[in-house]
Amino acid sequence: MNARVLRTELKRSVAPWAGAVVLTSALALLYLLDGEWWKGTTAWTAQWTPLALWTRTLLFCLWPLAVGLGALQGLRDHRSKTSELLTTTSRPAWHRAATQAGTMAITLASAFVVLVLVGAVQILANTEYTHLGWLPISLVGALSLVAGAVLGMGAGRALPSALTPPLLTMSAFAFTALMRMSLGRTRTETAEGFPISEPNRVSLLSPEVEEVRHALVTLSAAVHVGQTIWLLGLAATGFALLVAATPRTRLLALTPALAGAAVALLVLPSDPRRMYVLDKDAAELVCDGPVCVSRMHQERLTDLTRHGTKALRLLHGVLGSQAPVSVRENTAVQPEGSTPRWSREDVLFDFDDDIIAAAKGEELTWALIAKGMVPGCVPVGFGGAGGEDIARTVAVGWVLGHLNTMPGQGPPKSRREIDSQARAVWQDLEVLPRAEQLSRINAMRAAAISCEGDALDALTGGAHR
Repeated sequence: MNARVLRTELKRSVAPWAGAVVLTSALALLYLLDGEWWKGTTAWTAQWTPLALWTRTLLFCLWPLAVGLGALQGLRDHRSKTSELLTTTSRPAWHRAATQAGTMAITLASAFVVLVLVGAVQILANTEYTHLGWLPISLVGALSLVAGAVLGMGAGRALPSALTPPLLTMSAFAFTALMRMSLGRTRTETAEGFPISEPNRVSLLSPEVEEVRHALVTLSAAVHVGQTIWLLGLAATGFALLVAATPRTRLLALTPALAGAAVALLVLPSDPRRMYVLDKDAAELVCDGPVCVSRMHQERLTDLTRHGTKALRLLHGVLGSQAPVSVRENTAVQPEGSTPRWSREDVLFDFDDDIIAAAKGEELTWALIAKGMVPGCVPVGFGGAGGEDIARTVAVGWVLGHLNTMPGQGPPKSRREIDSQARAVWQDLEVLPRAEQLSRINAMRAAAISCEGDALDALTGGAHR
C-alpha cells in the first residue's frame, strides 16, 4: 500500500477517528482518574514494565472500542450500496480488504504507540534503569487493538446491520468483564485460610492484564507467545470474513480463531506464578556496603546507604549480636494472601511500604529501624493496622531513646490513637530494668519476624490483651 492509497483510504474511512478515540479515551482515563497507576513504584510513569502493564490494563475498555469501530468501518460498502459493484471489478477482494484493514491497523497501532510514548517521556525523567523487557508486553497490546478492529471489520461486513457495531462493542465489553470477574478467575484459599481469587489460563485470552501490584513483576515469555497466537487467529478470522462472499466461506473463516484459541490454551501457562513472574534482571541487587537495592531502583542507593548504615549502627548498639547486618530491598514476590517472610540478619524493605514511602529525611532512618524491629505480618495484598503499629512505634522509640510519630501509619486520627497507646506502652516499658526491657524487645522481635504470636503482647508481657 503506497502513500497515495493510504491518504485516500484515510479520507474515506473511520480509521483516523478510531485512532483518535482510542488515544483520547486512554489519556482521559489516566489523567482524569486518580487510580493506582499514579502511586508508588508501580506508577505508569515510574518504570518501563509498569508503563507497559498499565497501558495493557486499559485495554479492558479500549479493546471493545476498537472492535466496535472496526465493525463500523466494515459497514462502509453496505452503507454506500457499492458491495455488488465492487465485486464486478478486476481488483481482487483480498486487495481491497488489505487496504482497509491495513489503514485501520496503522492508525490504531500508532495511537497505542503515542500512548506509550507519553509515558515513556516521563519515565526517562524518573529513572535511570532502561531495558527492553517491557517491549513484548506493549507489542502484544498494539496487536490486540489491531486484531480486534480487523475482527470487527469482518463481522461488520458479514452482518451488515446498523446494530452490529453497538452489539459487538457490548459483547466485547462483556467478554473482558467476564474474564476479569468470573470466567477468568479461580477462587481458592491460601495456606493461612484467606480466600483469594487468582487468574486462570482462560483469562490470558483477554487483551487486558492484571493490575500492577509489584514493579518487579512482568509477564512470562509463554504468555507473550500464547497471546500472540490467539490474536493472530482473531485477525485472520476477521480478514477472512472481509473477503468471504458466501455463507460457507464465512463459516470456514471462523477456523483460524478456533484453532488459535486451541493452540494458545496449550501454550499459555496454567499456574498464576508462571504467568506473572519476577523480572530477574531488574531484581538483581546492587550494593554499597551493607545496603542493597534492585537494579531497577539503583538511583536511590546513595540516599538509602546513608540512612541504612545509620539504622544498622543504632540497631547494633541496642541489640548487639542479635542485630541485623544488612539493609536490602525485598525483591521476593509472594502470592496474594500469603504471610510475609522476614529475616533476622537482613532489614528487608519495599519502596512501596507505607512507612518507607512516606518517610522524609531522617524519618527514613526511623522507617528502616522499624522494618528491622517489627516488619509486619499483614498478609500480602491485605490492609490492616493496630497492635503492630503500636509495637513498631515503641520499638523505634526504644532504639532512638525517644518516642516519635512514625510516618505512613494511616490518617492523622489513626496516628494520634496509635501515638496515644504507644505512649502508655512506652511508659510501662521505661520503668522496667534494662535487662527486662531487652528481653521483651527480643521477644517482640522474634514474634514479629516469625509472624507467630503477637508482637505487642510480647512487648507488654501480655498486658495489652
